Amino acid sequence: MDRVAEILAEASAEVVEPRFRALAAGEVMEKAPGEVVTIADREAEVIIERRLRELLPVPVVGEEAVAADPGLARALHSEPAVWLVDPVDGTSNFIAGRPEYAVMASLVRSGQTVAAWIWQPATATGYTAELGSGAWRNGHRLTRTPAPGEPAKWCGSVKSRFLDPARRRQVEANATAFGEVTPGRHAAGIEYPDIAEGALDFILYWRTLPWDHAPGSLLVAEAGGVSARLDGSPYRPEAPGGEDGLLVAADPECWERTRDILLGR
Repeated sequence: MDRVAEILAEASAEVVEPRFRALAAGEVMEKAPGEVVTIADREAEVIIERRLRELLPVPVVGEEAVAADPGLARALHSEPAVWLVDPVDGTSNFIAGRPEYAVMASLVRSGQTVAAWIWQPATATGYTAELGSGAWRNGHRLTRTPAPGEPAKWCGSVKSRFLDPARRRQVEANATAFGEVTPGRHAAGIEYPDIAEGALDFILYWRTLPWDHAPGSLLVAEAGGVSARLDGSPYRPEAPGGEDGLLVAADPECWERTRDILLGR
């Protein structure tokens, strides 16, 4: 566990942090319509992939590698063990000079996330989780307390960008039942720790790319929260392609009530 955390921090220090608020012309590229990448993303992924393979020689499914060759994501289903890597989570924040970004990795065995690491460079904060062994922040155990009282006291985030228009209107209208609902901080590596530590009570995601959600889902679950599909099935990392929803919450009751309120059940 410690060596993976070191690898993420090393890659961040070597090629990510030196470019924070210092990206040169030509170091931000469009990898797909509406999707941007920086030289920091690409260089960090190369470093992390090489060092993870030295630690455990299994396939690495990295965000930027999959952008270049989508077939690489099939390893999540075909291989017994896979590393997942998001070299700069929150790239739009990073480009804009906002400190809400993270470097993330997770280990997936037989389709289940068994270990996760999140490094937040701006605050030198590291989060780790291991299946069945708990969640940790800089070596201190995380235990999520239940959401307070009634939904009118809850604070959450609803990601409605990828919803179809009718569902978006429904969800946004129903979200007024909660105490506070925000659009989020545009980085899963910031938002999932917010749930684990009690700053947020729930988050509704729709697009669920595996490198974005595998680390945080395990972190929240090991802290005592819930990360599940809208049908109630536990989150498992899958190859990109489906936008079938993911609700993350402080506790089982919060999860169920939030789902029912947002979906109008």
